[in-house]
Amino acid sequence: MGIKTKKPLHFRRFIFRTQLIIILSLAAVLGGLGLAVNLKEEAEMRDMNLKNVAEAVSQSRPVIDAARGGREDLTAALDTLKESLGEIDVISVVGERGVRLYHSNHDLIGTPFDGTAPDFEKNGWSYTVDENGPSGVQRRAYAAIRGDGDEPVGFVMSIMLLSSIRARTGRIIALFLGATALAVLGEFFISYRIAGRIRERLLGYEPDAFSAMYRIRENTLESLDEGVIAVDRDGGVQFMNAAASRLLNGQPSPENVEKLFGSPLPEEKESRVPVRIVEGADILLDRVPVKEDGRIRGAVGILHDRTEFTRMAEDLAGTRFLVDSMRANNHDFTNKLHVILGLLQMGNVEDAIRYIEKITLVQRESIGQITRQLEMPGVAALLIGKTARASEVNVKLILQKDSTLRRDDVRVPEDVLITLIGNLVDNALDAMDGTSGEKNGNELYVGIHSAPASLLITVDDTGPGMEPEVLARIFEKGFSTKGEGRGTGLFEVKRLVDAWGGTLAAESQPESGTSFTITFPGVKTGENNV
Repeated sequence: MGIKTKKPLHFRRFIFRTQLIIILSLAAVLGGLGLAVNLKEEAEMRDMNLKNVAEAVSQSRPVIDAARGGREDLTAALDTLKESLGEIDVISVVGERGVRLYHSNHDLIGTPFDGTAPDFEKNGWSYTVDENGPSGVQRRAYAAIRGDGDEPVGFVMSIMLLSSIRARTGRIIALFLGATALAVLGEFFISYRIAGRIRERLLGYEPDAFSAMYRIRENTLESLDEGVIAVDRDGGVQFMNAAASRLLNGQPSPENVEKLFGSPLPEEKESRVPVRIVEGADILLDRVPVKEDGRIRGAVGILHDRTEFTRMAEDLAGTRFLVDSMRANNHDFTNKLHVILGLLQMGNVEDAIRYIEKITLVQRESIGQITRQLEMPGVAALLIGKTARASEVNVKLILQKDSTLRRDDVRVPEDVLITLIGNLVDNALDAMDGTSGEKNGNELYVGIHSAPASLLITVDDTGPGMEPEVLARIFEKGFSTKGEGRGTGLFEVKRLVDAWGGTLAAESQPESGTSFTITFPGVKTGENNV
């Protein structure tokens, strides 16, 4: 069974059909009314013209004298008048005795008038009427020739033949039809141009295809979990999907749009950064300028819920550090397996058993303590991995027993905490790498203490410490005692702590070790921006 599809409607064809129906309907109605009015006016003007000619001739003194029995010859004068009146076909003058004193057909001059006599008493001294004559149906105007006593002594007829009337009417109809045809052609041309212009606006697509594409785009954008908001060059919102409306708590204000996109609009795509839009709501934003012909016409913003994005980042960070932890533990356990293998080859089975029990207990206690005290898996995985790495450089990493990290207490993202703790631990391990630790032992103490809306992080090592002049410069970008290409870890720590409203303190004594303290008092959602 075949699938029936709707035949696409071509836009120009649709415009042509619509315009044709409209113009033909208008032409039929307006043209018919106009033609009827024009023909009526034409008939009235024709009757008036016939009466005026008949009255003018009847009031002429030579005509009056001739009608009363005079011998005046009216032929030359009336022939001249007839020639000047192109619309009048016949002029006839009938005298008091019923004899034609003049007729446009000279053969009828002097012959008796054998037609219907005019009734001036009933119709007045001049009137028009349709009658039959020698040339067929005619439109006649009668005018009485009155003597001195106002009595009729004859009459004058001015006549238009039906053939002439029909010819004139045909010309009027042809004129109207010609005007209607020109109007139709004009409408076709206009509709063609309009259809072409609209199709250009639709980028060459037919309206059905364009509307289908629009619906697909609308449904796609509305189904996204990320917010999408588009603005023009002046910052006016042109589009905003439901997710963006939810993230921005409804229609954004001009101030929020300026915070999102900046003023003027950015020239290039910017990196994702958290931006506070309204009280209590942080988002992550990708800003992309929209260019046309090399000029910025607007911008599109892709908005991410910072809470959801942070959760994903924490999950990814935790997975990454779990992998790092497994890699470090694998290296550490490989070394321990070599020790066990050596003891067994030497025949010291009891020593090998005791060694296995010892490292198993230490490993279980170390990992169990970290996972119990720290609810954030990424931070826990980081310290497990760093513990294994510390053992490789002869350093014992110890998580303080009273440490606790509850997820609900902390509003700083887990990836930020991982960066802070990881850089401080790496800095301490680098400081103690290569030192014997015979005096105090190589030990690294990490403390993490959280309370509702506050956090304290401490990292203390028993390394060589620093001189005061070195301590004063450790947070400078590029400064390092390890040589070029280093010196970014502590600078990044300082930048992140400042950005999230915390404080960072460092203390150090030569030959005694170094201590770093980070505090985040009163950190709440929406109060800090990075």
